[in-house]
Amino acid sequence: MARISLVEAENTPAIAGLVQKFKSGRRGKLLNIYKLLLHNKAAAEGWFDFINTVRWKIGLEGRLRELVIIRIGYLNRVDYVIKQHVPELAEAEGLTLAQCNALAEWKNSSLFSDADRAVLAYTDAMSQNIQVPNSIYNAVSQLFNEAELVALTLLIGTYNMHTRVFQALEIDLEESK
Repeated sequence: MARISLVEAENTPAIAGLVQKFKSGRRGKLLNIYKLLLHNKAAAEGWFDFINTVRWKIGLEGRLRELVIIRIGYLNRVDYVIKQHVPELAEAEGLTLAQCNALAEWKNSSLFSDADRAVLAYTDAMSQNIQVPNSIYNAVSQLFNEAELVALTLLIGTYNMHTRVFQALEIDLEESK
């Protein structure tokens, strides 16, 4: 159970516009993260806008984005993120269910290309050690231009923030309907 209550946003006229904005960007659903963040409307809206920018507007292809997000979900032990992305979002972007499952222990898997492995090593370094060794950075920098490196780094940093908030506040997965 979440450590902070979820705002009953569906029946609150004062935030109806914000609720509609959140739903429109999340396949018509008001996710629990936003129900929780609505305790602070400015934070909720800023979070939504920033996450959407990082996910959709900085130029990373979908498969790469899902690879990183799911790996961070495993690293930070946030089932919510994994269950939100696997299988529906991940498969829609080209990851197989086997690859999604293998992301928990990707180093032992043969399902990933050398490029995937470089991205995953970069993700792990940023997520676990904060500082990225030159060898890992150099490998990933051979794959991407500077704009793409900034985008990849922002995605990793953002989802580490995202998952840490989920973990600290123990946000529950939405109930299936």
